[in-house]
Amino acid sequence: MRRQLFTADHDAFRELARDFVAKQIAPDYPAWEKAGRMPREIFTAMGELGLLGFALPEEHGGAGLRDYRYNVILQEEAARALVTLGTVRTQLDVILPYFLEYADPAQRARWFPGLAAGRLLTAIAMTEPGTGSDLAGIRTTAVRDGDHYILNGAKTFITGGLFADLVVVVARTGADPGNRRAGLTLLVVEDGMAGFRRGRLLDKMGCKVQDTTELSFTDVRVPVANRLGEEGAAFGYLGHNLPQERLTVAVGSVAQARAAIAVTIDYTRQRTAFGTPVSSFQNTKFELAALSAEVEAAQTMIDRAVLDLIDGVLSPADAARVKLFCTETQARVVDRCLQLFGGYGYMTEYPIARLYTDARVARIYAGTSEVMKTIIARDLGVS
Repeated sequence: MRRQLFTADHDAFRELARDFVAKQIAPDYPAWEKAGRMPREIFTAMGELGLLGFALPEEHGGAGLRDYRYNVILQEEAARALVTLGTVRTQLDVILPYFLEYADPAQRARWFPGLAAGRLLTAIAMTEPGTGSDLAGIRTTAVRDGDHYILNGAKTFITGGLFADLVVVVARTGADPGNRRAGLTLLVVEDGMAGFRRGRLLDKMGCKVQDTTELSFTDVRVPVANRLGEEGAAFGYLGHNLPQERLTVAVGSVAQARAAIAVTIDYTRQRTAFGTPVSSFQNTKFELAALSAEVEAAQTMIDRAVLDLIDGVLSPADAARVKLFCTETQARVVDRCLQLFGGYGYMTEYPIARLYTDARVARIYAGTSEVMKTIIARDLGVS
């Protein structure tokens, strides 16, 4: 269906992104999957083309374009080429907003040029071994000691943690028995700080090219100058960025569902059964037609939400609706597409198998489908 989301400038950016993905990512992607990570050099290459700094201020090497539509295009072009940019997506869509909103002038001067150039990689450390969606239950502590905080704790499921130069850590700097959400602070831990350790590279079911690690902090002295925003205000900061984070997951889900339909159409045209192409069977036609309709509905929902985000009016409840609908749609679409591949769909040499395993986490991270339903129910007044 016709989309009205993008301008000529966005179309030009799309051509740049498409060319980059085709030439510098897709050919080496299988090797990256086996290694369980993207090489650092790819970030530098993206930085040289301006693919990482479009939202950063011009005075720090960026383009000064805080327009989420550029983020959407990167995800769509990656999915179109049957690859994912998990660590890039996390840096641009989840972590960079915290730096843009809360970094002071000195921090901007220190970090923004490296972020724009792809020399500095980031991660955000929220989840703990015993704490998932309940951020108020965070146990990692940071105790003020003069011009430093003494940081202690452990984090898990950290995307990009293997190579991160800057890790935004959510830590408890205070406690209020009457308000569990109070007392959380964002601290930027830098690579090389004493007591900061990277744990094992977690072996995941899908998203193999996206490194996911455990991190630990033992008496790490973090300068107060590395605090993002105000002490004790992190819960509000995290909530402010959640709509974009959840929309980001939804954008990827729809783009990957569309890619699944495309590879399934190609396969069913080539594959024969009982002497005729599988695509000629009525069941195949009906399945693909129904899936196409679902994806177009989800795409319309995405485009509306993107415009609302740009206008600053995307509510937490609407972001939850978008994530819930689009990730559940992705699950149905990819599952039905895999079925049309028959036994070959279960073989990892076919892209539909990876699309299937990669899709499963979309209903878990950035808030599970159950959490999304709780948020929506509260908005309906039935909580």
